[in-house]
Amino acid sequence: MKEKNNDTAFFGQPKGLSTLFFTEMWERFSYYGMRAILLFYMYYAVSKGGLGMNQTTAASVMSIYGSLVYLSNIVGGWLSDRVWGPRKTVFIGGVLIMFGHIVLSLPMGLVALYASIALIVAGTGLLKPNVSDMVGGLYSETDRRRDAGFSMFVFGINLGSAISPILVPWAANGFGIHMFGNEMNFHAGFSLAAIGMFFGLMQYYFGGKKYLSNESLLPTDPIDHDSLIKILKKSVVAVIAVIVLLAIMAACGQLNIANVILLITIVAILLPIYLFVVMLRSKKVTKIEHSRVLAYIPLFIAAAVFWGIEESGSVVLALFAQERTVLHIGSWHFAAANFQTLNPLFIMILTPFFVWLWSKWKKQPSAAGKFSWGLIFAGLSYVVMAVPGLLYGTAGRVSPFWLVGSWFIVEIGEMLISPIGLSVTTKLAPAAYSSQMMSMWFLADAAGQAVNSQIVKYFSTGTEIQYFLIIGGVSILLGLLMFFLVKKIDSLMAGVH
Repeated sequence: MKEKNNDTAFFGQPKGLSTLFFTEMWERFSYYGMRAILLFYMYYAVSKGGLGMNQTTAASVMSIYGSLVYLSNIVGGWLSDRVWGPRKTVFIGGVLIMFGHIVLSLPMGLVALYASIALIVAGTGLLKPNVSDMVGGLYSETDRRRDAGFSMFVFGINLGSAISPILVPWAANGFGIHMFGNEMNFHAGFSLAAIGMFFGLMQYYFGGKKYLSNESLLPTDPIDHDSLIKILKKSVVAVIAVIVLLAIMAACGQLNIANVILLITIVAILLPIYLFVVMLRSKKVTKIEHSRVLAYIPLFIAAAVFWGIEESGSVVLALFAQERTVLHIGSWHFAAANFQTLNPLFIMILTPFFVWLWSKWKKQPSAAGKFSWGLIFAGLSYVVMAVPGLLYGTAGRVSPFWLVGSWFIVEIGEMLISPIGLSVTTKLAPAAYSSQMMSMWFLADAAGQAVNSQIVKYFSTGTEIQYFLIIGGVSILLGLLMFFLVKKIDSLMAGVH
């Protein structure tokens, strides 16, 4: 392998970046392609090719699915750091994801659905945090190409995410032979997602041998045998505890999907609280670090609220697209699932502008100020969705541009929260808990989607105005409240800007 600073084979970047770029592009293709049609697959009638699940239950499953994906990132990061090393961890994750899509492509009903969810959740948790970490490993500490390399990598993520909501629904729709809304071949769409992940694995396996460093084969903090045995014993105890709890629920006649989702929601909310308490009470955390952890708490809450709204694109807005939106512009017809491409598309459009803005704006707001504006934009994106119901009622269909406008607004919010949040998380992390602090960022998304799994039950055509106004209003009010706390949060950051 070439020296890090001398390898410029991929558009001036290390050749290894091409391997990771296409691996993550195909992984996101498979994941977001599957997500684009999964909700419809769950609640469409069996006669239309779906599972015939209750629409409310299907929406809750979608939300908790997203929550589990981010919860699993914590385990994936640990296994990479302590046991397998990033390259092996990513490959195993990709294999699990591919098999998850293959299972879903088979007409085996609910059994296949839940098996697929388990495989993709585990696989994504192994792959996603570690492939990003490997990008950083391509550069030396003094290599000025690092930021540009990460920008290219993120572009690959969004490219795969943007293409798949077009192609996968097209496959599920009989490759254009009949329109979305008649009987669907969802399994063809899930098969295309599996093929995408297969391409990613092939790119990763063969490209990795040539272009990725041998360092990526080794864990950065390998665990000793005795410690591993202790972890395994604790894991077995935890699994047994879950089985016992489920058995008790079954004996009481309470073992159903709604209660399982509620149980996961409770875990997703309590876990970050537990980690905050551990860090704040730890003797390894200095006084200044303690202050910075306190500063992170309101940012974490703001991020959870934001992600709860932003991630609703594949749930609430997907339902609105299918049930309430005119699915054509003139003679151009499209599928409700195609709207899922708006998220990555607007990110690609907005990113260059915000990169320019932050580099030129000398007196820009602090991280807390940007989070405040991010919450306001997120809330406004929901308020906008209440307007068509207020103007025209909720019985008919409305212009698709309401959804386009809402997605554009919330992605402005994402530009103010997502990259800023990643940066400030690393800066505020105590030295002894740097990895755990990054896990907290993923847990904010997990907590937001977990809460979503409960409140989405109240969304319907009849309640859409109240739903959008209440949740959007709460986000705006929290954003305004954070404006009053900016100075306090900045002081608690203790020198971090």
